[in-house]
Amino acid sequence: MIMLEKTTKYRCNSEEDAKMEIENFRADAKEKGYLIKKIGYEYKNKKAKGEIIDEAWVLSVTSVYANLWEI
Repeated sequence: MIMLEKTTKYRCNSEEDAKMEIENFRADAKEKGYLIKKIGYEYKNKKAKGEIIDEAWVLSVTSVYANLWEI
């Protein structure tokens, strides 16, 4: 059995952290020989009584390790 692709999600505590991690994933992909199919982040917040009480940036990465027909 061979893993073809994998999607993972991570929580970042700031937009700068999310952007830095995107660059780290891209560098890691080049170094280790896999492709990044999709990468991005989304801002989320938690409100109570109309006020933001917590916030996070959810980073989503889809990595491609092999092509189904080129194995």
